[in-house]
Amino acid sequence: MGANDERLRVIVVGGGIGGLALAAGLRRHDFEVVVFDRDHDVAATGGYHITLDGRAQLALQQLIEPDLYERLLASSSALRLRDPDVFWDRRGRLLGQGRDLGSDPSIDIDRITLRLLLADAAGNSLKLGHTVTEVAPSSGSGPSVTLADGVRHTAELIVGADGAHSVVARHLAGGPTNQPAGLIGFSGRTPSPALDEIEQLRLGPRSSMTIGPRGAALYVGFLDPVGRAVLDAPELRSAITTGPTYIWGAMFPESSQTNRLRKLAGTALRDALLHRFRGHRWTEQVLQVIERTDPGSIAAFRFNAASSKPQDLAPWPAGPITALGDAVHATPPTAGMGAGAAIRDAADLLRQLRAVRAKDKTLSVAINDYETTLRARGSEVLTLAMKTVRWILATDTPIGAAATAVVTPILGTVRRLRS
Repeated sequence: MGANDERLRVIVVGGGIGGLALAAGLRRHDFEVVVFDRDHDVAATGGYHITLDGRAQLALQQLIEPDLYERLLASSSALRLRDPDVFWDRRGRLLGQGRDLGSDPSIDIDRITLRLLLADAAGNSLKLGHTVTEVAPSSGSGPSVTLADGVRHTAELIVGADGAHSVVARHLAGGPTNQPAGLIGFSGRTPSPALDEIEQLRLGPRSSMTIGPRGAALYVGFLDPVGRAVLDAPELRSAITTGPTYIWGAMFPESSQTNRLRKLAGTALRDALLHRFRGHRWTEQVLQVIERTDPGSIAAFRFNAASSKPQDLAPWPAGPITALGDAVHATPPTAGMGAGAAIRDAADLLRQLRAVRAKDKTLSVAINDYETTLRARGSEVLTLAMKTVRWILATDTPIGAAATAVVTPILGTVRRLRS
């Protein structure tokens, strides 16, 4: 930062949740910021809905204006208004349930809605259709990025928020910062009224997980930002989800067979997923949420994961190029904490940059302090997410498959007898 420059120019590479959250916070606190994102449409994103715990919400309140935060709450579904999560076997038999959610401050919001709201906060700092192809270290004018059109941009700080395949993090680490976790996910959206009454009653206003033999798993999340809104203010609602909806995620171990499914789309992909589950002897009742989904909503994605060891995360010396979110601690969605962690990264980085502007710290000290916290947070969320991944993969072994097939009916019987 120049001696007379109080604003500190920041380039953010990537306009996902973390990058937009950081840009919103920097813009709110009068930093000069630009976000380069390769997408041409902010709404062009898929995946599960997002859960934001109390820590992620506090971070968001530091990053966005109060009126926008109210719009977010009016567009979110409250966990405290939901029934406890449940666990099923592949035949739809109840195995157990999670903790009571009555005092849980967490909220659910679909990814598209959150990204649109954060894009509003980022305003004209967001530059869509701009792909960063190269990152260069500091020169006389600071570090720089080069876009696909050959134009080079410099800043005092560059932040990689460009996901698991981050160009920025790869530049810093000298290679990939994560690897495939061993699962491929497929997600879609099914309005609750599309299901028959029996299945609506079975699934209920709650999220659930079903894990069967051979690594076949199905998560069904419940989202209702209208009937179970965090803030009952219809005039502020921006949610693209307009009624009770199940947002499901099917998971299979990565293999040549699973990878072939990723080449399909729409009805062909839906039918192939159903065929795969049926081959593992899942009942039609459990599969109804996939069978009656909107085929156009189905997306496929690989689960990537960084190391859960803090010392392996951000393994570079602190300097004027850093990163956040999945660029550092790529996290499978199995803990529902990845986006929240990226938002908390953004709030921590903003706090450190404000200390730089106040001349309480140098930029290098601030980035070092930020990355120290980043490593601990990344380790926490990865440890939780990988527990479920390992559980699913364990059922894909001969012993694991047999144990799952034998034990789950017993658990279901015990559950029914206790009831």
